[in-house]
Amino acid sequence: MPKIYTSEKDERVIDNVLKKGLFAPGPKWTVLRIALAISLRIPTEPSDELDKGIKGGSEYSFEQLTGESQKPDYTDSFCALLSVYHQKDLFKNIDQYRIYLQRHARRGLREIRTAWKESHDFHEYLYQELFSNLISQQQKMDEDIEKQVKSALSEIGVKAEIRNIVKGPRLTRFYIYLPNINDLDRLQKGLDKISFYLGIGKHRVFENMTDKPRIIGLDVPRPASTWHYFTGGDLREWAADPPSDYILPVWPGVDVLGEPICFDLAEAPHLLVGGTTGSGKSVCLHALILSILHNNYNSNLTLCLIDPKAVEFSQYNGLKNLYNDEIVTEVFDAHNLLSELVTEMSKREQKFAKSNVTNLTEATLAGITGLPRIVVIVEELADLLMQKQDIEGPLIRLLQKGRSAGIHLVLATQRPDSTTFSGLLRSNVPSRIALTVQKSTESKIIIDETGAERLTGKGDMLCRWLGKSVIRIHGVHIRRDDIASSLKEISRGQINGDR
Repeated sequence: MPKIYTSEKDERVIDNVLKKGLFAPGPKWTVLRIALAISLRIPTEPSDELDKGIKGGSEYSFEQLTGESQKPDYTDSFCALLSVYHQKDLFKNIDQYRIYLQRHARRGLREIRTAWKESHDFHEYLYQELFSNLISQQQKMDEDIEKQVKSALSEIGVKAEIRNIVKGPRLTRFYIYLPNINDLDRLQKGLDKISFYLGIGKHRVFENMTDKPRIIGLDVPRPASTWHYFTGGDLREWAADPPSDYILPVWPGVDVLGEPICFDLAEAPHLLVGGTTGSGKSVCLHALILSILHNNYNSNLTLCLIDPKAVEFSQYNGLKNLYNDEIVTEVFDAHNLLSELVTEMSKREQKFAKSNVTNLTEATLAGITGLPRIVVIVEELADLLMQKQDIEGPLIRLLQKGRSAGIHLVLATQRPDSTTFSGLLRSNVPSRIALTVQKSTESKIIIDETGAERLTGKGDMLCRWLGKSVIRIHGVHIRRDDIASSLKEISRGQINGDR
């Protein structure tokens, strides 16, 4: 009889769900079926990496998992679901059916492990995961929130009309007409009161100035159960048609109305990404990395990944773009890498001077070859600075002069504070992304203004790109399967990969 297998980590998730989520000593296959349902909600196929790493776990027969030969028997139902999902007739290939069943069950367990906190109600978590897009419920919510916004404006003494309502992925924008322009100040000063009236907790209603007379937009966050996420599949679609004049196009996500936002990292020319644990900082980095690889996979790009955690960037091992064919995890090696890049920068400057050009773009046009763009991405800069303070020296030099040499740095941290990040370092990183932070002072350190402490989390961010005003973006929701499938497509040349 066919069987599926789980790992030791998988078994711990199953036990935790039974003991701390369902509070019942029920059969383990109950949790496996829940995990299967969660996985089938994810649009991207589960990665074949879920066929590996099965140690210290258990095995489950189809009789247990699908009820094969039992009453009720869901074997055919499960096979039909997976056949539709994968667009394959799995009734003719029982081995492939078993493989997909195992991948989905294990992926669902992984999602539970990363998304559900034991201190939170498991039933509410399932409701959000499985039933969050009920149309009738959303329509009622929309009607209720419109009434509440009108009442809130009246409460703070603002006479206004709601002229239009536009729903974005996470927010609803109300276009408010103010007959009396003196009400604008009253409205702006009353945003916290409106947020309090609407009961949206620590999150805040943001204002958005428009180009229409007497019209202002109010962005009101909705419950997480109504959010629409953009995934790695969306990122691949955007990357297939990049702006022709961008050298290193990156897509961190979409604006509040759902339009994809693209920046040129080469023009940044460096980027600071900050956000507390759980804000989506690491997911944001994955979106940036995949964006870069989609259009620069071949010899015109070198990627330097520094990961003190030694886990976040592990999936990129084996990329031909990697500097020295490795991901750096030790602080001593990171210092050596940055020092080597300083030397490389000096060599390039000398070569440019001899050829009478000033930067890498001009050098390329002049026919100088063999000088790839270099992108350095540091997963947790604060850890490096605390372990080895003199690492700031080569960092500053690269930040100050790296742009012309085609060297660009993306520095990420979950602890943005003035002690760790000196003014000299921050002043040389002109582009910033602030995800959710704990305090307004941390928001100021990242983007020079408050606001990030009032974001909704999970990839919600405020971006200040060089020469542009702050824009709010909802990040692409990148999963491990998205990374695996994207890397396969890129390496096969199925996405741009070589511009």
